Amino acid sequence: MELAALKEIIANSRHIVFFGGAGVSTESGIPDFRSAAGLYQKRTKSPYPPEVMLSHSFFMEHTEQFFEFYLEQMIYKDARPNQAHIALAQLELAGRLRAVVTQNIDGLHQQAGSRNVLELHGSVYRNTCMTCSASYNLEYVLLHAVPVPKCSRCGGTVKPDVVLYEESLDMELLNRARDMIAAADVLIVGGTSLTVNPAAGLVRQYNGDKLVIINKTPTPFDSRANYLIHGSIGKVLNSIL
Repeated sequence: MELAALKEIIANSRHIVFFGGAGVSTESGIPDFRSAAGLYQKRTKSPYPPEVMLSHSFFMEHTEQFFEFYLEQMIYKDARPNQAHIALAQLELAGRLRAVVTQNIDGLHQQAGSRNVLELHGSVYRNTCMTCSASYNLEYVLLHAVPVPKCSRCGGTVKPDVVLYEESLDMELLNRARDMIAAADVLIVGGTSLTVNPAAGLVRQYNGDKLVIINKTPTPFDSRANYLIHGSIGKVLNSIL
């Protein structure tokens, strides 16, 4: 019943916004953070928990250990877009989806063909010298990351353009996401527990009557949803199309 209703809604919508989290990419083989099989449950050879190793202070104080963990646990170069990424790209191509707002840093939405992607937490594919601001791609970091990637121009440390714990989100980007969600006729939320702020608070910016939540587990916003589906985000979006 919900799927049939969603198909009709999408067919009659021209300003859909999708807001997604780590669960969108788990079907591409990239683990999420908080589930039983997530990053926070993995055992590593480091005495530090992942939350600490992915913090700004740890990056500054233990840069070599940060990159060792980052390259091993956060880079999935061989991952490919799944049904969810592809379905969203098709919706954008059809002129129905205006933006993808994502908490992911894996670049899979762009690989699938999506163009208007707002990456709240940055991307592993962008890296910047902390000294001279020179830009580097992921390939450069992978080739020069042992022990720490250094700028070829000035020798400064090259830092991934990802938002670490203790760091603030890009406010201009966050405001753009708020505006897109506020203007949406349909907001589809998928693959996120909606427990991380300020990103989770973006859902509160939607004042329409077509809030769709697709997630395998309950979220704090389920009672607000007009359409609620517990299941695979990839299978659901693919079936809607």
